[in-house]
Amino acid sequence: MDSYPLIRLAPGADRRVKAGHPWAFSNEIAMTPALRALPPGGPVRLEGDDGVRHGVWHFNPHSLIAARRLEPDPAVRIDGAWFRARLAACLALRDRLFDTPFYRLVHAEADGLPGLVVDRYGDALALQANTAGMEAATPLILAALQDLLSPRLVVARNDSAVRKLEGLEESVTALVGQGTARVQEHGLAFPVDLLGGQKTGWFFDQRANRALVARLCPGRTMLDAFCHTGGFGLAAAAAGASEVTLLDRSEHALDLAMQAARLAGFADRVTPLKAEALEHLERMAASGRRFDVVVADPPAFAKTRKDQPAALRGYGKLARLAAGLVAPEGILFIASCSHHVSPGDFTDAVAWGVQRAKRPARLLATVGAGPDHPVHPGLPESAYLKGLLLHLA
Repeated sequence: MDSYPLIRLAPGADRRVKAGHPWAFSNEIAMTPALRALPPGGPVRLEGDDGVRHGVWHFNPHSLIAARRLEPDPAVRIDGAWFRARLAACLALRDRLFDTPFYRLVHAEADGLPGLVVDRYGDALALQANTAGMEAATPLILAALQDLLSPRLVVARNDSAVRKLEGLEESVTALVGQGTARVQEHGLAFPVDLLGGQKTGWFFDQRANRALVARLCPGRTMLDAFCHTGGFGLAAAAAGASEVTLLDRSEHALDLAMQAARLAGFADRVTPLKAEALEHLERMAASGRRFDVVVADPPAFAKTRKDQPAALRGYGKLARLAAGLVAPEGILFIASCSHHVSPGDFTDAVAWGVQRAKRPARLLATVGAGPDHPVHPGLPESAYLKGLLLHLA
């Protein structure tokens, strides 16, 4: 128990930690020269100035989020056996939630592994260590994953910009094996590029929302804007959409989408369109183009808190343009993955945009991420995904 360094919270700075928040910020810790000299990412014991023990945390003296909770028991050893047990618990939950091995296996703080993301594609895994603690623990994590799952391929997708906040470099590396990966969803098979695709290769968080939208598409025309590898659009085509347009600026992502369309046998009803989505939506609206169903699922508009005002203006503009492309009695699904934008602010921005498009609307559903993206009750940031399904008269 005494082998881990002892970190103390500053006087009066323990309110959030006592309330269950999994982070301690640098200004909440009684920093000393000795603490600042500790190597980033090592386990520490955290105590309040009142002597209350708060367990074992990962510590990075150079980050704004200086400590991240691992265990409430200060006597626990954070070793290979600990990581195996925690990953086994994640696996057991996903096995209860899903019939096939395609899901987010680890969702950071909500799964008790702060800063770690692992996505599973059958016998292939994408691993992302976004903190110094998880970067340092990667060999232990990899060994535990190999013991539990014997993966053919493991890729470290450590190219997230948030790593810079931890003093980490960005990289993409194959840790185990080589080759390609594939995801299966709702009867479709999609090729996934774990080394060269976006983020960890596939957006599992929208799985249930893709099925929700697809049910509204039989016999209809559909536009999937910011489509990535076509998850929404191809689900719509599989459900019987008469015509699907995939819009994205990435030619590589569109090529992967068309591979999936050809494999499914409906490529003749799918049209890929390479363009900057916002600019092309404006051109489409000006030309009078209309679709029965429009999906607008852009990348995060707000990377930091200071980006929030510009992001809300961006979501309002996107809603206005997308609503203008929806045919009478049609459907609009619009989403935000910016955790710096609150659900209420996002809804207000979308409502403003739809009103500017002069489209009477009914909100059919407010949705979030699937159950393989659990939310930490004390960390609102982990409920990042927001989606609105609207019927436009």
